[in-house]
Amino acid sequence: MAFICAPALAQEMEPRAYSPAPVGMNFVGLSWQNVSGGVTTDPTLPITDVDADIDYALAGISRTFAFAGRAASVGLVVPYAWADVSGEVFEASRSVSRRGLADARLRLAWNLIGGPALDRAEFAARTPATTLGASLTVSTPTGEYDGDKLINLGTNRWAFRPEVGLYHPLGPWSVEISAGVWLFTDNDDFLGGRRREQDPITTVQGHVSYTVRPRLWVAVDGTWYRGGDTTVEGVRNEDLQKTSRVGVTLSVPLVGEQSLKIAWSDGTATRIGADFTTWTVAWQNAW
Repeated sequence: MAFICAPALAQEMEPRAYSPAPVGMNFVGLSWQNVSGGVTTDPTLPITDVDADIDYALAGISRTFAFAGRAASVGLVVPYAWADVSGEVFEASRSVSRRGLADARLRLAWNLIGGPALDRAEFAARTPATTLGASLTVSTPTGEYDGDKLINLGTNRWAFRPEVGLYHPLGPWSVEISAGVWLFTDNDDFLGGRRREQDPITTVQGHVSYTVRPRLWVAVDGTWYRGGDTTVEGVRNEDLQKTSRVGVTLSVPLVGEQSLKIAWSDGTATRIGADFTTWTVAWQNAW
């Protein structure tokens, strides 16, 4: 249960994460996200009927720039969380609430093929083409954490996700697929100073988008992930995660360079892990 209140790392669905953008652009955003549903645990544990309801308020900033003649970007997201978790432990009802900062994220991305560094005028005149990009997302141990508690907002460890993504335009349509892996450092203060290790989690995402006009688009999203077995003080747990999700994302232009994004996603199959329904509303401004 230790991952319940931390951001669901592998469950993210990010349409257009690898679509080209002009260099020299700045983006700021504020978003609210609700994550709620059940958590499927190892059946050998005396924990059943686990439910979580987590709200996130997120603030983010990013910038695009030129690197070796191609477009690149850097971004930072800082989340604040309100979490309520309940369940049956040895047939007795238990519930906890947490409020505070969750782990901040940093993301670096760079186009490897296609996606040359273009300013706004050059970008508007270009012919859309297929691009292949790579990114590195870093989750920092900045969230609130207490080693004596099982449920925490932070993870007390670093996590890294190298990923590659392919973006292919087809007129007003576009197809995007990406694959990556989450790698975790150890948590050396798990429940009284014990060492908790976690195996890598492989992630795959796919998106099909349709653009009505600039900044007005809709996407159908899907993701699959597998892995994440944990070991505590050398004892391996039977908690392999294997989950698939589907979702829909809508982006609507507002005044100026502002836009509003609404997203929904839900689990389709969960072996062990969080079977969450997620709603997101995000505002963004660019200049």
